[in-house]
Amino acid sequence: MIYVGIDVAKDKHDCFITNSDGYDEETFLNKVKGACLGGATIIQLREKNKSTLEYYELAVKVKNITDAYNIPLIIDDRMDIAMAVGCGVHLGNEDMPISVARKIMGENCIIGATAKTVEVAKKAEADGADYLGCGAIYPTKTHVKTKITSVETLNDICAAVNIPVCAIGGLNKDNLSVLEKSPIQGVCVVSAIMDADDTKKAAEELKKSIQKIVA
Repeated sequence: MIYVGIDVAKDKHDCFITNSDGYDEETFLNKVKGACLGGATIIQLREKNKSTLEYYELAVKVKNITDAYNIPLIIDDRMDIAMAVGCGVHLGNEDMPISVARKIMGENCIIGATAKTVEVAKKAEADGADYLGCGAIYPTKTHVKTKITSVETLNDICAAVNIPVCAIGGLNKDNLSVLEKSPIQGVCVVSAIMDADDTKKAAEELKKSIQKIVA
């Protein structure tokens, strides 16, 4: 999975989340490259159906691409994979605690967290998270059971923390208007880019739409 989202180091606003399900490796890597060329400022690799070795080997290949474009790579869930390839990690509520991950990975590693409530968001920030992914704003194809996060809750989370907050979940260039008055710093997408035949063009179009709503 690829996120087009926020680069916490550069305060950018497009994150691409990706996984390789349904694609041969060459096609998948070309999609990642297209997203990078199209303006994604951070790439997140999410693989739920691979062995540790398969995940690691794919992560190395994806990182070779993101490094070539000076774009940070984030590994979803798997702190061991992130450390093995030398990149950041995004941790959910059932993953390694943020505070423990920060102690292990150090201060210079990007660590993201998932937050659906103000309480969870504030704790994640206090524990050392660099950014938050909040949603789902709309139902998604990537999770069978999607718990919708209201824009009101998203805005409350933005007001409660001092780290970047990115909206995620079913977002695409045609429905971003729901976030027009939200103080988010970024948007994360999956299918809006992965499902496109031309991921470079899809990322470019999405970036233009994001720039209209994110200050």
